[in-house]
Amino acid sequence: MDILFLSVSTGGGHIKAAEALKEYVKEQYPGSRCLIVDTFRYISPLVDKFIVGGYLNMIKKIPFLYGSLYKLSENNKNIIDMTYTISCLFSYKLIPLIRNFNPSIIVCTHTLPLQMVSHLKQEKMISVPIAAIVTDFVHHPFWKLENVDALIVPHDKIKLEMIQAGIPGNIIYPYGIPISEGFLKKYDRKKFLRALGLEDKLTGLIMGGSLGIRSVYNSFEMLVKSKRGMQIIVVTGKNTTLKKRIESRFPLYCSNYSNNGNNYSNIYNNNYNQKAIRVFGYTNIIPCLMDISDFIITKPGGMTISEALVKGLPIFLTSPIPGQEERNSHFLVSSGAAIEIKPGDDPDYALANTLDNTSKLKNMKEAAKYLARPYSCYDTALLLEKLATVKH
Repeated sequence: MDILFLSVSTGGGHIKAAEALKEYVKEQYPGSRCLIVDTFRYISPLVDKFIVGGYLNMIKKIPFLYGSLYKLSENNKNIIDMTYTISCLFSYKLIPLIRNFNPSIIVCTHTLPLQMVSHLKQEKMISVPIAAIVTDFVHHPFWKLENVDALIVPHDKIKLEMIQAGIPGNIIYPYGIPISEGFLKKYDRKKFLRALGLEDKLTGLIMGGSLGIRSVYNSFEMLVKSKRGMQIIVVTGKNTTLKKRIESRFPLYCSNYSNNGNNYSNIYNNNYNQKAIRVFGYTNIIPCLMDISDFIITKPGGMTISEALVKGLPIFLTSPIPGQEERNSHFLVSSGAAIEIKPGDDPDYALANTLDNTSKLKNMKEAAKYLARPYSCYDTALLLEKLATVKH
C-alpha cells in the first residue's frame, strides 16, 4: 500500500495526523511506501508564505477577523466557490508529484489539498482513490466535495452533521483522528515523576499546540497564581520564544534535565505557593507526560484533544481560536468531556469544582471514553487498504 499524504502547515495537527498514520502503516504493512507532502510548500514557497503565512499571522494578530471570515464561509456559497476555484488553479501543480510517486491512495489531512485532488479526479487527470482525515470535531461545508471515496471523522455526531449537509453517509467513517501508538501505552506514573524530580501529588499539564503562545503563557500564569498546591508541566513545542519567556519568569533551580538526550526541560522552584515547574520544548514523551498528569489545560485543537481523550485526562479548555476551535470547544463542553475556563474565571474554583467532585470527574471520564478513538490508525489503515485494493 503506497500512500501519498497531502497536508498543510496551518497548525501542527494536520501533519501529526499524517505522521501517526504513516508510522502505523510502515510498521503493520511492510514494504509500503508513505510520503507526506506539505502541499503549498511543495507548490511554491511564495504561495505557502502568502496563504499559510497569511493565515498564521491573522490568527495571531487579528483572530477576530479570522473568526468572522470562518463564520461567513459556513453560510456564504460565494466564499466556498472562490476557495474551490483557487484550489483548482493550483491543483495542476500536483500532477507531476502524483504521477512520479504513483500512490495506491491519496490521503488529505486538510481540506484545501482535498479540493485540489477532487478537481483533478473530476477532470480525469487522476484516477487514484481519495480519502480525507478531518482533524476538527465539527463539520464545515468545505468538506462537501465530489470524487472523495472516504471521509474519516472524529465521532458519530459530525457524521450526522455531514449527512444532514448532503454528504453521502456511506463514505463517512467515524474512526477518529489518528494518534501515535505511544498514546495506547500506559506509563509508570511514580517512575516518571521520580525521573523528573517531582512528587506524587496533583500535577497539571499545559499544552497549546504549535500556535498556542498566548494561551500557553496565560494558562501558565493562571496556575502559578493558583492557591492550590500542585506541580506544573509546560510544553512549548518548537516555540523557543515562548519557552524563553516562561523560563525568564523564575530563577533557574537545576538546568538541562535530559531523557535519552532527546528531550529537554528546565527545572524551576516557584516560591509562590511552592510549586515545582518543568518546562519542555519539543519532546517525544508527551504520552508519558500525560500519564503523570492529573489534568490538562490546552486549546481545543483536534490532535491534542484526541490524545488527551484516549489518555482519559480531565480537559480544561482556554483561548480557542475564533472559528473552528470555538466550535470544537462548544462541542467538547456540551459533550461533557471538557470544562472551559474563560478570561476572568477563577481557576481555583474551576479546578476544585471538577477535580474535587467525584461524580463530575467520573462523568467527564465516561464522556472522554465515549469520544476517544484509540484504534483510529488500525481502523483507518484497514479502510485505506480496502479502498486501494478495490478501486486502484
